Amino acid sequence: MEIKIICHRCKQKFSASTTTEIIICPQCRTVIPNRTPRKQSPPSGGHYGSSIPSLIDNLLKKLCLALKPATAPGLSSFVYPKSCGLDNVGTLGNKRAVLCGVSYKKWKYKLKGTINDVFNMRALLIQYYEYRDENMLILTEEQPDARLIPTKANIESSLKWLVKDCRSGDSLVFYYSGHGLRQPDFEDDEIDGFDETICPVDFLKEGMIVDNDIYKTIVQPLTEGVRLHAIVDACHSGTILDLEHYYDNNEQQWKDNKPPSGARKQTSGGKAYCISACEDDQVAADTTAFSSKTMNGALTYILIEVVKADPDVTYGNLLKRIEERNEKANERGCVGGSRILSRIFGPNITQKPLLSASEQFNVYETQFKL
Repeated sequence: MEIKIICHRCKQKFSASTTTEIIICPQCRTVIPNRTPRKQSPPSGGHYGSSIPSLIDNLLKKLCLALKPATAPGLSSFVYPKSCGLDNVGTLGNKRAVLCGVSYKKWKYKLKGTINDVFNMRALLIQYYEYRDENMLILTEEQPDARLIPTKANIESSLKWLVKDCRSGDSLVFYYSGHGLRQPDFEDDEIDGFDETICPVDFLKEGMIVDNDIYKTIVQPLTEGVRLHAIVDACHSGTILDLEHYYDNNEQQWKDNKPPSGARKQTSGGKAYCISACEDDQVAADTTAFSSKTMNGALTYILIEVVKADPDVTYGNLLKRIEERNEKANERGCVGGSRILSRIFGPNITQKPLLSASEQFNVYETQFKL
C-alpha cells in the first residue's frame, strides 16, 4: 500500500510505501520519517526492556544503509558515531563541500534567507561544478538528523571532515550563511584589532567560532595540490579565514593581511580562497532586493546569478559584478523590502564583497572555479 506525501522542505508531492521506514524526498533528498502506524510484534528472545539497545542499534544501521547511495544531502560521507556500527558510510570523493545555513528560527533576529541560500548553493555545485550529494554535508535547522543541526560542535566536526585526508587534486568548499560578529583580538594577529566570528545556532550558550579556529581547522592542513574555497555570506566576514592577502577592488591590487605579531597564517602547501559578503567592518543583507519571491543573502544570490550567466567568469569580474549589483540595489533603497537604514547605521550598511587568498594571483586572468 502506498501513501501520499508532501515534503516539508521543498513541498514536493510523491508516493511511498507504507512499509518503508525511511522515506527520502526525490526532489531535495530530505529524510522524512514514515509515521504511518504499523503493527509491532515483540522481539524474540526476551523482554522489551532488555532488547532496547539492540533495537536502537539495528534501527541506526538500517538508517545508515537506507541513506546509501540515495542519501539526504551529505549524510553518506558523514563520520558516524561508533554506535551506528558504520564508522564511515560512503567514500570521500575529490570534491567535498560543507554547506551551512543558520536561520535562528526561534530568535527575535531570525534570518529568512539562509535555507534558500544553502539549497541554491548546493544546486550550483552539482549543476556547474560536478559535486555530488554524497560528498556534501548540509547543516540547517531543518535537518531531521541532530548531527546536521548547525550547532558549534556540529559545524566544527563538519569542518574537520571537510579537510580530513585531503590530497592533491581535491577541491573543497565551505559555504556559510548566517550571522557574523566581531570580538576584540588579544593575540595581536589582527590589523584592525578584532577577530571575526561566525555564529552557530547555539552560540549564546556555546560561544562563537572564531577566525583563528577556522584557519587552524580548514586552512592550515591544506597540502600541496588541494584547493579550498570559502564563501561566507555574513556580517563582518571579510577576513574570516585569516588569509594573508586580500584584494582591494578599488585600488586593483593585493594588500597585506599578515598578523602584526609576526605569526604566519599559511597552508601546508595548498591554496585557499575566500569570498566574503562584506568587509570586516560592514554588515551583510538578508534581502528580497534581487528576487521578489524569496529571501536570499545578497552575496549568495548575485554570485550564483553571475556564474550561471558566465560560467567562465574570472575572480576579478565576479567581484566587480557583485559590487555593481549591490550598488544598484542600494540606489533602489531595497534591503529586506524596506528602505536601507544608512541614515541610522552610517555608510557601512553598504556591503562590498571581499576576496582574500593564501597567495596572490592575477584576478582578471584566473577563472573562478569551485
